[in-house]
Amino acid sequence: MKKFIQTLKNIWTIDELRSKIIVTLALVFVYRLGTHIVLPGMNPNLLDQAQANAAQNGLLGLFDTFAGGAFSQASILALGIMPYISASIFMQLMTILVPQLQKIQKEGDSGRKKINQWTRYLTVIVTAFQASAYVAYLNSPGYAEAIIPAYQPYFLVSTIITLTAGTLFVMWLGEKIQDKGLGNGTSIIIMVGILARFPQSIIQEFTAKQARGGGGLLIFLIEIAILIVIIMGIIILVQGVRKIPVSYAKQIVGNRQFGGARQFLPMKVNMAGVMPIIFAQAIMFLPTLFSFTGTESGTTIAKIFGDHSNFWYMVVYAVMVIAFTFLYTALIFNPKQMSEDLKRNNGFIPGVKPGQPTADYIGSVMDKITLPGAIFLALVGILPGFAQRLGVTSGFSTFFGGTSLLIMVGVILDTLQQIETQLLMRQYDGLMNSGRIQGRQQTVTQASY
Repeated sequence: MKKFIQTLKNIWTIDELRSKIIVTLALVFVYRLGTHIVLPGMNPNLLDQAQANAAQNGLLGLFDTFAGGAFSQASILALGIMPYISASIFMQLMTILVPQLQKIQKEGDSGRKKINQWTRYLTVIVTAFQASAYVAYLNSPGYAEAIIPAYQPYFLVSTIITLTAGTLFVMWLGEKIQDKGLGNGTSIIIMVGILARFPQSIIQEFTAKQARGGGGLLIFLIEIAILIVIIMGIIILVQGVRKIPVSYAKQIVGNRQFGGARQFLPMKVNMAGVMPIIFAQAIMFLPTLFSFTGTESGTTIAKIFGDHSNFWYMVVYAVMVIAFTFLYTALIFNPKQMSEDLKRNNGFIPGVKPGQPTADYIGSVMDKITLPGAIFLALVGILPGFAQRLGVTSGFSTFFGGTSLLIMVGVILDTLQQIETQLLMRQYDGLMNSGRIQGRQQTVTQASY
């Protein structure tokens, strides 16, 4: 405990780090304040039942999680950062698939600025479309009763403008956190939205177990212990790497020798991150549209794919997560480019010829570690369904895995890595008594491709 207090003092004594933390907290507070401001023309006193339904409704529940509850509250920040994420994902895929965009991205800082500017323009378009769909959603039973009748003629236009401005404001907050704060701004905003629901969810779970009596408190403590074990497993998944040894040829320039060092190429077990789960959840939401056909079979299909704890839902969902993991890894991972970069820098893998054999070797290693990573990721994705089947409340079960827990663990680890780097740069001890938080840039030079 004394060591922990001393570490906090060290953090606070660094002016730059203290400033970053204060700016981040201030901008996060502004964002959380905005999520509680209801859209013009809505009566907040009539939203309670509609909020409960929206928070438990498939993909809409996912949007509500990312927006920190603003989606179900009909807030001015209801769409949150999701349109910007959608635009960023689209632009990322386009830079992989379109050679012209690849060239622009490789132009350095100017190329990245162009891509970022186009992403912002695309965000405005995506937000306008999503805002229109959200207005239609607000006119459905539950929310429609909360719209003030006198404001109805202006509701469509004002809501689209307000939601678009709100998303651009959240995007601006994320960029400011990125520039002047601590960590990745967009990820911090998503994490804060997810964590905002945690206290309420754990209170609901505790209350539900207490009401059962007869060992309810013991079951609650067991659930907390299982949650901690799951978090530890996800940390292993996020941090896990396969190190491929790399050697560099010696070069003598004047009286100085360069190269000759033995380094390694870190290959992440979960190269795709959280994207396979997001893609799978989006695709799994589509069958619920059959409910609008009005047929009995359509209603049955929608019921199956609208229930996260349904056996067939979990089977199909797990298969899709594994498939998307391989697909997304193939899109973002280019072993041939890595092989060319190694050759250009006079690097080679011991026992493997440069060129295509090196690319084949790197590709085979990635395929071997992607399979267990994909299976583990699929297991993480369906854990909330298992938790719900075992009696955990729907709100608390989302923290047993899935997108929410992966994002929280990843963002927290990244933020802690940045803090530890700042401490070590100024000759302080790290955040822990022994060892280091893996994943951050260490003092030993690593090959990063």
